[in-house]
Amino acid sequence: MSTPEHNLARLHEAVAAAVPDRACVIWRDRRLSWAEVTDRTRRLAAVLAAAGLGRTGARERGRPWTSPHDHVALYLLNGNEYLEGMLGAAKARAAAFNVNHRYVASELERLLTDARARAVIYAGRFSTTLADALDRLPEPPALLLRVDDGSADALLPGALDYETALREADPAAAPTDWSPDDLYVLYTGGTTGTPKGVLWRQADFLRTCLGVTGTTDAIVAAARSRAGLRALPAPPFMHGAASWNAMSAWIAGGTVVVQDAVDRFDPADVLDTCERHEVSSLLIVGDAFARPLVDELAARPRDLRALRTVMTGGAILSARVKEDLLALLPGARVVDILGSSETGRHGTHTSDAGSAASGTFDPSATTVVLSPDRSRVLPPGDPRIGWLAQRGAVPLAYLGDAEATAATFPVIAGERYAVGGDRARLLDDGRIELHGRDSVTINTGGEKVFAEEVEQVLKAHPAVYDALVVGQPSERFGQEVAAVVRLRAGSSASPDDLRAHCGEHLARYKLPRTIVFRNHIARSPSGKPDYAWARAELDQAD
Repeated sequence: MSTPEHNLARLHEAVAAAVPDRACVIWRDRRLSWAEVTDRTRRLAAVLAAAGLGRTGARERGRPWTSPHDHVALYLLNGNEYLEGMLGAAKARAAAFNVNHRYVASELERLLTDARARAVIYAGRFSTTLADALDRLPEPPALLLRVDDGSADALLPGALDYETALREADPAAAPTDWSPDDLYVLYTGGTTGTPKGVLWRQADFLRTCLGVTGTTDAIVAAARSRAGLRALPAPPFMHGAASWNAMSAWIAGGTVVVQDAVDRFDPADVLDTCERHEVSSLLIVGDAFARPLVDELAARPRDLRALRTVMTGGAILSARVKEDLLALLPGARVVDILGSSETGRHGTHTSDAGSAASGTFDPSATTVVLSPDRSRVLPPGDPRIGWLAQRGAVPLAYLGDAEATAATFPVIAGERYAVGGDRARLLDDGRIELHGRDSVTINTGGEKVFAEEVEQVLKAHPAVYDALVVGQPSERFGQEVAAVVRLRAGSSASPDDLRAHCGEHLARYKLPRTIVFRNHIARSPSGKPDYAWARAELDQAD
C-alpha cells in the first residue's frame, strides 16, 4: 500500500472542520479559533491571488532547483500574522519563505533577489530597512502588505495595510486546487555559507520533517482528541525549528501559543506565558535558552504542571543544564531533536529525571551514516566517523543553485540522499553518536576536533555559563583549539583551571590553547552559536 501524500493547506482545512471552535493561535490578547484562522488565511490567499501570485506552472524536468511558484517573503516577528502568512501563501499556491529580520538592507536585498520575491509581508518596524532594500532590487515585488506592530512608520509606497486587505477580501476567491506537489521553501545559511532556499515537496516535507503519516481521516480523528495540546515555540518563527513545531501542533489539532515579548528572548515572559495558558509543550534551543530558564525558575518557581514536554534542537543542550531543568520541572521530559533544514528529522533522545544523558539519538527509519567519501552507507558498528544523511523523501534542491544541490543531495547507487553537514558514527545498537558540524571542525596537526565536544566539556565546569570553541591559525599545527568563555555571575576560573578540567575528559590535542573571557556570548535569536563573532573576539585578544 502506498503512503498517503498530504498538502499543508488541505490538512489544516480538514482539522479546522473538525475543531472549528478550538483555539488555533493565542498571542497576547488575541485568541483566534480554528474557524477564524481558516477564514483569515483564505482571505490572505485571495489577496495574494488578486495580485497575480500563485503557482505558475509545472516543475521543470531535470532542473529541480527551479520553482514553479511565486514567492512570498515573511519579514515578521513571531505572531499570528507569521503563521497566517505561511498558510495563506500555501492556500494561494504560492510559496512563503522566511526572512532573517536581523539583516541589514544589503543582505535583505540579496535574499529577496535570490528568492525572486513577488510579495513581502512585513512588520512596520522593518519599513526603513525594507525601503532601502527595495531601492536596490532589479524588479519590485508585486505586493507589499504591512502588519501594524505599533510602529510610527507610514505605509511604504504602494503597500497595503494587512488587516484592511484581509477585511476587504472575499475568502471564497481563494484557490482550492492544492497539491502534495506544491513546494515548501525554507532559507538556511547554517551549512551553506550564504542563504539558500531548500525546496521541499510539501508531501515530503510533511512526512520527513513533521512525521505526518496515515490517512487524512486518521489524522483528523487524532486531532479531534488532542484538545489539551498547547505548544509554545520560543525561538523566532523565521527559523525552521520554531515554524515546524507550530505546524506540527496544528496538524495534531493543538493550539500555538506565542509569548508576549517577541523581539528578544525573555525567560520570565516565556515561563509566565506557559503558566498563564497551561502550555503542554515548549520548544527551546539548547543551553542558550535553557540556562536562563533554569535561572529564572530557580529564582521564582511557577505552576507548570501542564508542561509535559520540553523539546530542544538546533544547538546542544548539555547534560548538566538538562539535569537542572528536569529537577525544576518534575513530571516533564526533555526531547532532544536532531535534524536540519536540508534533511528533516534524523532522530531524537528523550530524557526524564532519571536519565539526562546527551550525545546519542534514536534514528528515524530513513536516517543513515555515509562513509567519509560519501560513496556508500555504513553498517552499524563501523568505527569510522561519517556523514549523517537522510534517504527517501528528501528535498528536491537548493533554489537556483545546481552546484550546491549536487553537493548536498548526492546520488549513491541510484538513490538520492540529503547530507546536512553533521558528522556522526552509527553504533552497534543502531543509535547515532553525534560528533558535530563539519563546518566548525578544527584540524589541528592532522587531528580532527569537533567544536561541540569541547564546548560540552567546558560547560560542564561549575563556573562556566556558556562557551564557544573555534579554530585559530597556528604555524605549527595549522589550526589550534581556542575558546571564548562566559563565567557564571560570582564564579571565577582561570584558563589553566579550565584546561585542567578539560584534560580530565579530553585528549591533550583537544584542549583549548587560548581561552578568553567575555561578559556575554553572541548567539542568533534562535540560540545558535555565532562562531564568526568568537573568532573576531579571539583575534582582538591576540
